[in-house]
Amino acid sequence: MYAVRMQRNAARTRQRILAAATDEFAAMGIAGARVNRIAEVSGCNKAMLYAYFGSKNALFDAVFSAYVDAYLDEVGFDASDLPSYAGRVFDYFEEHPDHLRLATWFRLERPQGSRLGVVLEVNADRLAALTKAQADGLIPADFSPIELLSLVQSIATSWSTMNPEYGADLLPGLSRRRKAVVAAVERLVAGG
Repeated sequence: MYAVRMQRNAARTRQRILAAATDEFAAMGIAGARVNRIAEVSGCNKAMLYAYFGSKNALFDAVFSAYVDAYLDEVGFDASDLPSYAGRVFDYFEEHPDHLRLATWFRLERPQGSRLGVVLEVNADRLAALTKAQADGLIPADFSPIELLSLVQSIATSWSTMNPEYGADLLPGLSRRRKAVVAAVERLVAGG
C-alpha cells in the first residue's frame, strides 16, 4: 500500500513540476526560466526537481515533449486534408498560446542544439504521410513535403505571430481569421 501511494505522490509531484515549468518556460524561455521559481510554484524543492529531471535543460525537454504529445492528441495530422489540419492548428494555438510561446523559445534557443526524439519522430511521420499523399495523387507535388509542411504550419500560426502594432481593432474576428487560414491552405494545395 505504501509503495502505491508513493508512486501516486511521485506522479502528482512530477505533474506539478511539469505544469509549473510549462508556465515558466513559456513566459521566460529556457535561459530566462528559474528553477527556484519552478520549485516554489510546484511545491517542491530544487533537489527534488533535479532528482526527477536531472537538469533545467532536461526539464525543458520533458515539458516540450509533453507539449508535442498534447498537440498531436488534439490536432492530429491528415495529409489528404491539409486545410482542416491548418484549421485545427489555428484552433489549438488560439486555445493554448503558451504552447506557441514554448515552440518559439525552442526554435530561438535551440536552433542547432540537441534534437528531441519526439520532434524528429513527428516530423518524419508527417513528411512520410505527405510524400505518400503526393505519390497517391491526393495532393499536388508543386512543393516538396518539407516545403508544404512549413508553409501550412506558417499559414496556420500566422495570426498568432502578428506584430502587436496591428492591434485588435485592425484584426478580423477569430472566425474570420480561421476561415482565412483554411482558405489559404485550400488554395495552396489546389495546385496549378
